[in-house]
Amino acid sequence: MSALHFTVTFLLLTLLLEVNKAKSQTFIGVNYGQHADNLPSPAATAKLLQATSIQKVRLYGSDAAMIKALANTGIGIVIGTANGDIPALASDPNFAKNWVDTNVVAYYPASKIILINVGNEVIMSGDNNLISQLLPAMQNVKNALDAASLGAKVKVSTVHSMTLLKQSEPPSSGSFDPAYGDMLKGVLAFNNATASPFAINPYPFFAYRSDPRPETLAFCLFQPNSGRLDGNTKINYMNMFDAQVDAVRAALDAMEFKNVEIVVAETGWPYKGDSDEVGASIENAKAYNGNLIAHLRSMVGTPLMPGKSVDTYLFALYDENLKSGPTSERSFGLYQSADLTMTYDVGLSKSSSQAQTPASPATEKTPETPSAVAPSPEPKKASWCVPKKDVTDSELQASLDYACAHGIDCSPIQPGGSCFEPNTLSAHAAYAMNLYYQSSGRDPSSCDFSQAAMLSSSNPSTNFLKWTSAFYCMSTIVNLILYEYLALYRL
Repeated sequence: MSALHFTVTFLLLTLLLEVNKAKSQTFIGVNYGQHADNLPSPAATAKLLQATSIQKVRLYGSDAAMIKALANTGIGIVIGTANGDIPALASDPNFAKNWVDTNVVAYYPASKIILINVGNEVIMSGDNNLISQLLPAMQNVKNALDAASLGAKVKVSTVHSMTLLKQSEPPSSGSFDPAYGDMLKGVLAFNNATASPFAINPYPFFAYRSDPRPETLAFCLFQPNSGRLDGNTKINYMNMFDAQVDAVRAALDAMEFKNVEIVVAETGWPYKGDSDEVGASIENAKAYNGNLIAHLRSMVGTPLMPGKSVDTYLFALYDENLKSGPTSERSFGLYQSADLTMTYDVGLSKSSSQAQTPASPATEKTPETPSAVAPSPEPKKASWCVPKKDVTDSELQASLDYACAHGIDCSPIQPGGSCFEPNTLSAHAAYAMNLYYQSSGRDPSSCDFSQAAMLSSSNPSTNFLKWTSAFYCMSTIVNLILYEYLALYRL
């Protein structure tokens, strides 16, 4: 066996071991709403979740059957108290203790409850009595958890509407409505002291609905666009999600709560709407959720929070057919409750998130001849897709998001993956752009990325191996060797 044959065989075996690992991301969660009369059984739902890369599920209440069904699955569970329970939780520590005993202690640790949301969008409810009792309720729930020796394991928070922001554009000027300043300071001080997250509900869909221009749609869907410049920071934002989350980050920082983490409690896009609901379509829903997931998996983060992905709960697992309002309100489900099939595929199933074998480049086999001696292989010049030297970080991020959302496996550039180091945007983008090009059969049009990439005859693995070990990033090396091998020997 030649050295080249041995190398290819060895690296292929290594790659197979790599791609057969389960692809789960702890930062991807989903909302499980129950305003419906056609939901699958809790057991069926738990089985469905286990077949996906979703690692957390948010319940709006504390449904016992669902909590039990998720026992021993390892899936993190967020539960919530009803807004109507807040007065009793605030005024009666025993009520809080009984609530915790009934909804947490009874199931923990088999059911991995990780967070209790006290109410939903309370501060913007307009109910001053309820607003004033929110913080005492959160404190009593925390005290009850501490008494049960669960205070360090189960966090307590509440969920906020994005309308809590008085200003969000540009992101660096993000600020909260001063009318809620005192109340918000108390809640944030609680979050800070207990290391619990500040949970928000950003929906780029609603931003597009209020500004339905084509360029706004591309910005909301993580698609190629010119971006929006923040004049203060000179950051050119390439998508609405990052802009909205960073506006919250800036608002928290302005109130001197820089250590409070952000969690996206809800975000999604409806796949159907009424005739006057602009943007509600299956194509847009697939683009938003698919590109968002790819963006999260890239681990690039947002401009103000680079290098990590914000925990994000997609809305929603199923449609809720009993909700009132426009059709879009009943059309957010990622899965169909009738048969548990995907409404559209955004790469959440473990099978679809496994590495996909790149399509072989089109090559012609040498025709058989009657000669006893086989003709010598004629070398064919190999090519690679690489980022241009002068591309901006925003262009690299957009290219990375696009490639990861369109059929290639980006798990090797996630933490723990074979290509995560060096953990730089340029390295991750280069990996994704070239793999997308190779998996597209080396179609030159697949190496454009809005003019951020170019074809190169120089093997990028040559430079690659200068700053890493010989066995680093196996999947990329295998990809490069395989294509060069196929091209040279016309297999």
